[in-house]
Amino acid sequence: MKKNVEKKLFSLMSGEFFALVMFAFLWVLYINILDTFDAHLTSLENIYAFLLLEFILLQGSIYWYLKWSKVKHNKSYHLSQRQLHVFRWFRRINVLLLCIGLFIYLKNIGYSPITFNGFYLFLYCFALIEYINYYHLRLSYLTSQELKELLHQKGFRRSILARELRNMNN
Repeated sequence: MKKNVEKKLFSLMSGEFFALVMFAFLWVLYINILDTFDAHLTSLENIYAFLLLEFILLQGSIYWYLKWSKVKHNKSYHLSQRQLHVFRWFRRINVLLLCIGLFIYLKNIGYSPITFNGFYLFLYCFALIEYINYYHLRLSYLTSQELKELLHQKGFRRSILARELRNMNN
């Protein structure tokens, strides 16, 4: 049982970290190859949305690493109060950054080229979905067993981190 949990946590950790690194790699590759055709896609606004997404993916990588490390070293599966306080602060920072991102979008809607609006909105929504997935509702169901569970339950379940943050002592 422990090996299965450890394997699952390692998969989640490495998946989030791979996404983090791969998106950064693709972004740099994109800038070097395609930016000469459309400089609007690497505007400060789009870079903001990209960095917001990367920041949230980094939090997910850290979270799953901490969980995996605890299981691997036969410690409690739950994060410590100190670690949960850090994630509580991350959640607050994310809300602020997402609000700033929404303001940026609303400020630029209708005034910027369509490439800003579409690409920015894609990155921003991706970051928002990742935030919701970590800090509120579990949105990712990857295995057939997880999909079956989703179909049999009523609505989405709270994410593991959301449950831990809700149960933490103040």
